[in-house]
Amino acid sequence: MRFTKPATTFDQQIDRLIERGMEIQDRNRARHYLAHLNYYRLGAYWLPFEADHATHRFRPGTRFDDVVSLYVFDRELRLLVMDAIERLEVSIRTQWAYRLAHAHGPHAHMDARLFKQSEAYWKCRTSLEEELRRSKEVFVSHYNNTYSAPALPPLWAVVEVMSLGQLSKWVSNLRHARDRQAIARPYGLDEVILTSFLHHLTIVRNICAHHGRLWNRRFGFRFKMPRRPGPLGQSLNSSQPRRLYNTLVMLDYFMTIISPGHHWRDRLLALLENRPIAKLEAMGFPGDWRARPVWRDAFS
Repeated sequence: MRFTKPATTFDQQIDRLIERGMEIQDRNRARHYLAHLNYYRLGAYWLPFEADHATHRFRPGTRFDDVVSLYVFDRELRLLVMDAIERLEVSIRTQWAYRLAHAHGPHAHMDARLFKQSEAYWKCRTSLEEELRRSKEVFVSHYNNTYSAPALPPLWAVVEVMSLGQLSKWVSNLRHARDRQAIARPYGLDEVILTSFLHHLTIVRNICAHHGRLWNRRFGFRFKMPRRPGPLGQSLNSSQPRRLYNTLVMLDYFMTIISPGHHWRDRLLALLENRPIAKLEAMGFPGDWRARPVWRDAFS
């Protein structure tokens, strides 16, 4: 079947929404948002308001302003999640470079024997070399102009040009569990949990970086959750393992270690408490989440 739908004007888009039962109090306001947010993007946020997806009819009382409020909530949530991911990424970079350099020398990343899968190693190595060639960082040019060998800068330098996705692959491909465990130890986690969560975070970060929807998203990859008894394990929701709630619990856990006394949790809770119309259960929040250890103090 060929695609034959024509492009529509902003006013035609408004008329279509009204025909389907959406209340639009201010056409100029709606036109403004459609001109800057894209009808197709907003569609992901009015989908939960549909009474019948086949006909795209909206439930009675569905307002355009509620859809925009839900979009704004999700945007603020993405920014908050990105803030935590940035801090964790920088911390993991530091641990990876520090632990490997002290265990295997400043250029351990050039020793293929330290990594499990040869093909994966050389893909990571090639990607790293390409990043270094493209890099305009002063430390890269300084190394190249000062030293003739080894060919690549030391661990603590090259780690600064790695993406989170690349870093996740370098960590998970380490041959020796003791090296992975050394990286995970400062966070009080088993290395299997850490490497799995890093993989998950690369997916979450990519969604955020491309301005995708976090609210009401079901992730394809399910990271391994801690099973040992304790505040972290008791705060996670094992019945909704692919929803954002568990990601938020894990990020909060890391933030308490990386940035003691941080206000990230307070900002998150303020956003959740002042949410306009976002249903927390759509993110996997259990009904008793306020009573779980991670959040309990904030509500006591």
